[in-house]
Amino acid sequence: MSLQAPPRLPPARLRGCSARVGSGERPPGGAWGLAEPPAMTDDAVKLLLRRFYTLQGERVEAYRLFEEGHRAYLSSGPHYDFLRYRQLVHEITLAFSGISREILQLKEQLQVEHGRLELAQHLSRVQQKEKEKLELTAQLQLARQNAQDQPGVPAHQQEVQELKYKLIKTIEAISEILQDLKYDSEEAE
Repeated sequence: MSLQAPPRLPPARLRGCSARVGSGERPPGGAWGLAEPPAMTDDAVKLLLRRFYTLQGERVEAYRLFEEGHRAYLSSGPHYDFLRYRQLVHEITLAFSGISREILQLKEQLQVEHGRLELAQHLSRVQQKEKEKLELTAQLQLARQNAQDQPGVPAHQQEVQELKYKLIKTIEAISEILQDLKYDSEEAE
């Protein structure tokens, strides 16, 4: 059976991630692609929130590619193509790191520059739940491989089911936080 290459993140997905890692530098033109940061207005807050939702969409796409790549990796068993999968994990890690870094900047701007502590707290809660989701996703991928490698061990199947449940609950919690964010941001208008 030949192994298909796992999906690669489009270059735009990684744009600026490696340049920002550890440098503390902002992308040229600011995080919004503008020459200067927006004025401290409701429009500026809306712009920050719009950017946040765009980043959340990128994160969802990165998860999709991560899962797709893991399925390709599992299909290469029992002689797994670990090198290709490791490269995918590296690219996904860069993408998640860049997204998280930018969301933390947005949170800081909402809190410090705009005095929108409640909105900043929602972003912080999303970040915490996204971290939990990523950890659960990694655990689930390992559990799936264990279940595939040792199909006669019921504990592995049980672990997969438990992790799926925890992952679903975490995704539901993220959705609730996003709903709260939407409500609080609309309420302030």
